[in-house]
Amino acid sequence: MIFGIGTDIIYVETVKRELTRQSGLKQQLFTETEISYCEAKKYKYQHYAARYAAKEAFFKAIGTGWRFGMRWNEVEVVNDDLGKPEIKIHGAVKQYAQKMNLDRILLSISHIKELVNALVLIERT
Repeated sequence: MIFGIGTDIIYVETVKRELTRQSGLKQQLFTETEISYCEAKKYKYQHYAARYAAKEAFFKAIGTGWRFGMRWNEVEVVNDDLGKPEIKIHGAVKQYAQKMNLDRILLSISHIKELVNALVLIERT
């Protein structure tokens, strides 16, 4: 059964501007794994924006925003062996998901030079 759906679209330049302007923001928003992944890419801010949009879409899909002690870096975007993006959850986000019996998170990300879009669908039993 579908629990929630969320989507987000953002300009890459907006993410680039905020990450270069605010010291420590990367660590608040992203895990070390995500930071390493993005920093290794030629167009790193496009990849940061994709992960940011995915997290925003996730929080819309669960319908809470970042309440209940949830943090941005507890939602992690990783890629499987074929490059498909997936969401892993940690900490308070994981606890909330378990409480709500959320058992499947689907993620789709699209990006072009200036824009990124993410869609998250969450299912529960």
